[in-house]
Amino acid sequence: MDRRCLIVADDPDVLDALLRLAAAADTEAQCAVDAADARRGWSRAAAVLLDRSGAQRCLRAGFPRRDAVIIAVPGEPVAEDWRAAVALGADRVVELPRGEAALTGMLADARERALAGGRAGRVLAVVGGCGGAGASVLATAVAVAAARDGAEALLVDCDPLGGGLDLLLGLERAEGLRWPELSVGDGRVQAASLHAALPRAVSGRTALSVLSCARSPHGPDPTAVAAVIDAGRRAGGTVVCDIPRFPTDAALAVLGAADLTVLAVPARLRACAAAGRVCDVLAEHARVVELVVRGPSPGGITPDQVAGSLGLPLLHAMRSERDLAGAMERGRTPGSGRGPLATAARAVHARLRPADEQPSRVAS
Repeated sequence: MDRRCLIVADDPDVLDALLRLAAAADTEAQCAVDAADARRGWSRAAAVLLDRSGAQRCLRAGFPRRDAVIIAVPGEPVAEDWRAAVALGADRVVELPRGEAALTGMLADARERALAGGRAGRVLAVVGGCGGAGASVLATAVAVAAARDGAEALLVDCDPLGGGLDLLLGLERAEGLRWPELSVGDGRVQAASLHAALPRAVSGRTALSVLSCARSPHGPDPTAVAAVIDAGRRAGGTVVCDIPRFPTDAALAVLGAADLTVLAVPARLRACAAAGRVCDVLAEHARVVELVVRGPSPGGITPDQVAGSLGLPLLHAMRSERDLAGAMERGRTPGSGRGPLATAARAVHARLRPADEQPSRVAS
């Protein structure tokens, strides 16, 4: 996909405005001189901007429908503008100058999608079935696995009572924004600006951005959470969210957006009973829920039995990892080494990939 936007406009005032707004969105513009020129850029452009005459020209040329087509008109749109938008499949009809800020945001979004190769990112929610299930540790390890795999990874802390995910990465003193300092304004966040503003765990060529709760009882606003998730998805990255068991508004916003929700459950009787209550919430709000079961079980409960009791698919059965808690206390990042946690994180990350990127399974 081309990172430029295509402009088809005859009205000089509208053309000047569109060029100015494209520059404000850091998006290079290609102006088509005729229908043949427009056809060459129509399918490849990150976004297509049309004035009234440009919309009619594209209609007469019979261009195919595509995403990110915007018709910009001076003043209030008229019925002809809406008919052209329906016929072309345009996303929006924008009134100038009132809609200039919104149009700049749309162009910036389109540019980010183009930079990501047109591929949408993936969103994972991780929640514990009980206290001490290790959901925060697993979420951090999955985000580390995503970053190592080359994804633009973002770890989002949505549990204000969890102590802060920056502590797990040794970033508690690092400069950068935490949730209380992050303002999303009109509900739109640019991914590049977000990553630049957050603390980052860097190891070689691997970088993981972390949006952590501060050491306060106040959690993130659900609108801000949705804006952050949307920014990460637009940029084609992997967004891993650690959410609390209690269904806060922010947690529900994550569950509604997540492509996959992982429920972390220790293989213990009381943990399974507590996880059953969490499952009731997930069944109402989450799209796809799968289990990571952590052993060992003092009573001999198997991971399959945990999955059967909760009525959820078993994604991964994780063995215990010797001295994991001690290693993290000494500063080791979860999932950074070898062992059961890193193996579980890679399994979850692989499951998060789109269906057409799933590795083929060979029967053993």
